[in-house]
Amino acid sequence: MKKIALICLIIFGSTFILKAQTTKKATAKTTSASLNLSKGKAAYMQYCMACHQADGGGVMGLNPPLIKTTYVLGDPKRMINIVLKGINEEIEIDGDVYANPMPALSHLTDQQVADILSYVRNSFGNKASIITPSQVKTVRAAK
Repeated sequence: MKKIALICLIIFGSTFILKAQTTKKATAKTTSASLNLSKGKAAYMQYCMACHQADGGGVMGLNPPLIKTTYVLGDPKRMINIVLKGINEEIEIDGDVYANPMPALSHLTDQQVADILSYVRNSFGNKASIITPSQVKTVRAAK
């Protein structure tokens, strides 16, 4: 009887420890993603907010919104290129035309660009993949 109780205690203890480790890893991943998004938000507020607004709504006819548009939710390379190279021509997004030039932000690090775009792609009602610094590096190198 004591052996059965001891075996049950070992199994229960092992299960509890494994569960705690799994929860700790999941929390670390969530915290890491949240940290990147908070860094992205801070950089967005510094470099992007004046034109695209705090709520991502943009300015009609001038600066496009960042809310559930094909540009934001589509191919990450397109957004990375726009941030790195800027854009100095009219652009049509979801049927509306925007004419204000966007300066290149090529002075930002790959990490900063990734953080900003990950924040934008996962804020303002958006839900899209995270952008990594290696993706930015690849696009930057393809100039």
